[in-house]
Amino acid sequence: MQDKDTTKSTFIQLFKPILSEKFYVRLKNLEADKYVKKLKTIQLIELIALAQLQQQRGLRDIGNSLNNEEFSKAINLESISASQISRRLKNLSSQAIQALFKAVSLDAGKKMGFDAVRKALGRINLIDSSTISLCLTRYPWAEFRETKSGVKLHLRLKFFVNGVIPDDAVITPAKPSDKTQMEALVVEESDVLNVFDRGYLDYKKFDHYCENGTRFITRLKANAVVEVVQEFSTDPASPVKKDCVVYLGTKNINRMQYPLRLLETEDTQGETVIILTNDFSLSANQACDIYRYRWQIELFFKWIKQHFRVKHFYGLSRQAVENQLFIALITYCLLMLVKLQVSYRGPLLTIKRLIHTCLYEPFTAFVQKLYRDPQRASKGRRKVNHELIFQETLRQVMAGEGEHLDDLTYDPVIL
Repeated sequence: MQDKDTTKSTFIQLFKPILSEKFYVRLKNLEADKYVKKLKTIQLIELIALAQLQQQRGLRDIGNSLNNEEFSKAINLESISASQISRRLKNLSSQAIQALFKAVSLDAGKKMGFDAVRKALGRINLIDSSTISLCLTRYPWAEFRETKSGVKLHLRLKFFVNGVIPDDAVITPAKPSDKTQMEALVVEESDVLNVFDRGYLDYKKFDHYCENGTRFITRLKANAVVEVVQEFSTDPASPVKKDCVVYLGTKNINRMQYPLRLLETEDTQGETVIILTNDFSLSANQACDIYRYRWQIELFFKWIKQHFRVKHFYGLSRQAVENQLFIALITYCLLMLVKLQVSYRGPLLTIKRLIHTCLYEPFTAFVQKLYRDPQRASKGRRKVNHELIFQETLRQVMAGEGEHLDDLTYDPVIL
């Protein structure tokens, strides 16, 4: 357990969701810390999470961070070697880390609540994957291409108007296609709307979803075989250019048994986008808008790659890589929980940056600084009135008051 003197710090408030008794019980049941004398699971998560927030380069940097007495006291660990961190990251069961991730994600989702969009349309899940390239000689198990390795983070996000929460993840070598993980990530419940890209195009799966009432919205590939059976009129003022009922596939080969709704619209660049859905209760504009929400998962991948250290791994084994990625997802959820706790409506990046600077200060000080009005030292860019400067300079010269014009410190803008 943590030192009682630090319980009011920003550090403890950040990690408070995983410091509860239920988490320790869960880890005990999973035997995650069995035979572990140093660097328990929670301490490892705190170490790696802060290393990602601070974008530390390697295990030695992480170990050296304990030279900070405040950090050492907060984590209740005096010292740790790089080899000890490496072994713990490698040997820790991914099942334990995933269990913690699911619990923190569920907590964040509950705190988000149900906004207007989710009340009207049900739960919206965004599904996609992102590839992280790796060195072939150092990660030979991560099969990708002939010249390099890579891992793929398959992810399902819960969509909210005020943000997204990672809900489930599968980590694989980069070579397998996205649609191999549809069974793991698509939620087959009637109140869930699954939104995914054309990398998940699978006609047999689509028939299965239509049969059991699983709702989805996706995008059609350009070379798909489409048979139009009914076409609806569209509003000329609407961005939707085409609205019809279709069957996909070639007869006697891979033709679907169930019809789908096809919508043709344009993106912001004027390019044609063809959207498919099996939910005929949605309006055309609703379906197109929901598919545009899918862009939030692309922004999520960009955010964690840019602001967490997930493009560089602290271990070489598959287990170490998976554990680090799941800890990154846990860290994101912890930041979102802090944002929800203080009811902050600004960007999450502001929370991350301020936590980094106020980590060992009282949490009340962190909140005060977060809501502090910005202080501008300068008056900003001023518009220069050249005509006024000319007339004043001319008057001074005509009156014999132009000696100061030879002074190099003279600023004609300040009159």
